[in-house]
Amino acid sequence: MTEKNYVLTPEQEAAVAHQLQVIRRGVAEIVPEEDLVAKLRRSVATGQPLRIKLGLDPTAPDIHLGHTVVLQKIRQLQDLGHVAHLVIGNFTGQIGDPTDKSETRRQLSPEEVQENAKTYVAQIFKVLDETKTEVVYNADWLAPLTFADVVRLASTLTVARMLEREDFHKRFAENRPIHIHEFFYPLMQAYDSVHLHTDIELGGTDQKFNLLMGRTLQREFGQEQQVALMMPLLEGLDGVHKMSKSLGNYIGVAEDPHTMFGKAMSIPDELMPRYFELVSEVPLDELVRIQAGLRDGALHPRDAKMRLASELVRRFHGEEASRQAVARWQQVFQAGGLPEDIPEATVATPRVWIVELLVQLGLAASRSEARRFVEQGGVRLDGERVDDVNAEIDVRDGMVIQVGKRRFVRCRLNA
Repeated sequence: MTEKNYVLTPEQEAAVAHQLQVIRRGVAEIVPEEDLVAKLRRSVATGQPLRIKLGLDPTAPDIHLGHTVVLQKIRQLQDLGHVAHLVIGNFTGQIGDPTDKSETRRQLSPEEVQENAKTYVAQIFKVLDETKTEVVYNADWLAPLTFADVVRLASTLTVARMLEREDFHKRFAENRPIHIHEFFYPLMQAYDSVHLHTDIELGGTDQKFNLLMGRTLQREFGQEQQVALMMPLLEGLDGVHKMSKSLGNYIGVAEDPHTMFGKAMSIPDELMPRYFELVSEVPLDELVRIQAGLRDGALHPRDAKMRLASELVRRFHGEEASRQAVARWQQVFQAGGLPEDIPEATVATPRVWIVELLVQLGLAASRSEARRFVEQGGVRLDGERVDDVNAEIDVRDGMVIQVGKRRFVRCRLNA
């Protein structure tokens, strides 16, 4: 990277040091960090904000807390005065990122991508500063490329380099198909960085190949290369696998406050320091105290979870929703009471099989799921656990059915 050697005042040097401290929080890898320092020095010296890029292919309509790890870092960069480009992959999304995929992804239609993008953007601005974010769509510059332009892009990369990707290498070794259009995905998202003259691109550690491809292509186009800033992948509620909707171990940012709060209270104790670092807004000095307290036992994990859960609900639903979620949790799970706002549902017959009852009330999506809830000891009738999967239930008007820790329904009989 060619960079002017700016001479900074002591105050400016302190500003650079502060920005580095904030940026390093929770980061897995910065490639290369010396380029980041040089860019920050230039920004502080000239007053020009850095251009931050996050590429998103909206392959599903909702985002979860795992997605907010990168968003949180971008918000920190925005608070430091930098500007974010949120690249909606309405062109690349029609191919789909092959990262970690064992087979070719289904190609989405432009209409599917556009519809998913609407809810993506609305949810993302619960974290990002909208006034410092420019939302752009990469079809605006990728769609007009000629075939000659695409050939030029393809000439910058060898097949051997592409096969360095773990997912491609594995599929090739196992004689599973790799379609040519999948090779173009990293090139196209890298061209986004060229078009935007990106200074810093963010992504998870699983995106390293894609992020470094942006540096490669910028060099080919004679541009100053971007810095690749990679965030860890957040483990889900099972404490083992990364957060994923398909695994059911997620906290969705669009979930209702009580569900969000309850799920946060089920985070494994050993992950609390990591969650506070990656998805909370607590200042660095307080973060250090929380993590130290959790290590030496001065802070009970339950109290830390209450703090984190209330903060998450506050961010995504507001102060009043956070207060109500805390009060409900204390009433139901600490005082042993029932929530005041239990939804009601009508039961057609006064005597019904427990499995069928759970399905009727919408507490289970299928009979097999209902059976599993009962077998796992997660079903209670007016506080009494149901252990028999074959039980016939005499439904009483006003009876409360509970599944798990957070789901309640009050039964009403037809008159």
